[in-house]
Amino acid sequence: MRRFLPIICLLLCFVGCAKQPAEQGSIPYGNKYATGFAITETDSGTVVEVFQPYKRLCVREPLRRIGTMSTVQVGFLDAIDAIDCLAAVCNPELIYTPVKGDEIDLGDSMKPSAERALQAGLDMLLAVNYGQYDNLEAVRLEKLGIPLIYINEWQEASPLARAEWIRVIGALTGHLRQADSVFHEVETKYNGLIAKSQEPIAIMSGNNFRGTWYVPSGKNYLAYLFKDAGAAYPFYDDERETSIPLTIEETLRYFHDADVWVGANGNSLAELADLDEKHTWFKAYQNGRVYNWRKQTKAGGPNNFWERGVVHPEEMLEDLIHILNNAPDSTLHFAERLY
Repeated sequence: MRRFLPIICLLLCFVGCAKQPAEQGSIPYGNKYATGFAITETDSGTVVEVFQPYKRLCVREPLRRIGTMSTVQVGFLDAIDAIDCLAAVCNPELIYTPVKGDEIDLGDSMKPSAERALQAGLDMLLAVNYGQYDNLEAVRLEKLGIPLIYINEWQEASPLARAEWIRVIGALTGHLRQADSVFHEVETKYNGLIAKSQEPIAIMSGNNFRGTWYVPSGKNYLAYLFKDAGAAYPFYDDERETSIPLTIEETLRYFHDADVWVGANGNSLAELADLDEKHTWFKAYQNGRVYNWRKQTKAGGPNNFWERGVVHPEEMLEDLIHILNNAPDSTLHFAERLY
């Protein structure tokens, strides 16, 4: 019976759509970058509030059986030594982080199996809020008695804001102090690298897809990384929430002479040319300074860029700085040069 106490506590603390006042005697832990959650220590336990959709949880005992719908969430658990809490996962074939291996497979993250989630006896399912479909799916799962909270790190614009969501995972699992320590170390290293940025070097990103080239807007986390690495990028002031669609003519106007190309969708220059001859028109391709984010990829597709990369943006920033300075390939964490 003891294992179900966290569930009971959390269910009692779910409230409606309005933010609730802090409890008397509470101590808020203010975020430095993230805007999507708040954590408060109270006499009753640790209160976790996630704002979209709104949930308020009071954690009196650490959760012991957690399910994940995103590989990023697995990366967060691993970073605070809480991987033993992982009891069920979506899309296990995409997970890069070593896990126990006895986790229940919940199926596809777009429609996780409620039956398997119930079988797993989860204290909490960490969900992802990508759109209306996901909201409807969450309602269905909760009606079946599966406690659920959204982990919306992907909605944050800056890399450090995304990484700060590790504190939510820490609060749920009783590892808040460790999560704070991990994040503080990440923040210190990241900000230390910004100070070492060099003279701006022109950078491009993306690929031609059916006649449209999608590039990050200024509010995209990649654009934050470009700026912090000291790169020259033409869309820093563009505040669109989504990627910017460009025609090939526009792409050539903005990026024909860019020194470096990152995030290419290929494993070699020849493959990139085979995908689309237009890829060869750019200076970065002609000079052989093209990179993907696939250095840490396992057979079948698991890519650590989507797990450790979110938790450790300082390593992503370090990659970009090394790329801009044409450093040896051996210095890179997630990026891989195409030959």
